[in-house]
Amino acid sequence: MSKKPKWVVEKEQAKRAAAAETVWLFGLHAVRDALLNPKREKLRLMVTMNAQAKLADAIEESGIAAEVIDPRKFNPPIDPQSVHQGAALEVKPLNWGGLAENCIGREAPRVLLLDRVTDPHNVGAILRSAEVLGASAVIGTRHHSAPETGALAKTASGALERQPYLRMRNLADTITELQGMGFIVLGLDGEADETIESALEGKQHLPVALVLGAEGPGLRQKTKETVDGLVKIDAAGGFGSLNVSNAAAIALYASIAR
Repeated sequence: MSKKPKWVVEKEQAKRAAAAETVWLFGLHAVRDALLNPKREKLRLMVTMNAQAKLADAIEESGIAAEVIDPRKFNPPIDPQSVHQGAALEVKPLNWGGLAENCIGREAPRVLLLDRVTDPHNVGAILRSAEVLGASAVIGTRHHSAPETGALAKTASGALERQPYLRMRNLADTITELQGMGFIVLGLDGEADETIESALEGKQHLPVALVLGAEGPGLRQKTKETVDGLVKIDAAGGFGSLNVSNAAAIALYASIAR
């Protein structure tokens, strides 16, 4: 029997690992929203009696059997420092599908792309802003962006269950694909000459994607070369750079026609 090529073996191993992957969500808000999400595959629910009472309606609607545990023995497989509020839920990661089904269809859609934003708290906050401001999707990469975690879900405060969060293989290829769908793709760079508003003057009715880099290194060179243009947030004075989650919210708001 011929031996499988190494790349085939690695691809099969990655597929099996992804199929086996689970996430532990924690905190009353994150657990409640996951329980109420019909698209979320729920595997195991651990609660204290107090948390069970607070989540009673969501538990009933989800149909999952809760394991009620004494608070002194409540020890789910999460970081011991996590503020779990007596509730932890093991789930499968959400599958939102591909670019086209999430980014096409709305009038003047808005998309956020994240270039190496790895902090789950930042990504969680970005998901909240994206949901509030009506973004079609938030897009990161499979290897250099924050995966679904309990910390991300807790910071997202429920938005993880409702706001599409895609993780694509290659950011430059994703940018090119969005451009092929008619998106104007702008990268945020503090050294840029043009503001978001001036770059989009007369074009705010068109689909727009905004690319944000990690604090410090910013956008990669390949990203800068692939986007349609570099823009900055119009700021007063010469203060330091914004936190990436704040920048995402302001950029998204600035791109919307009003």
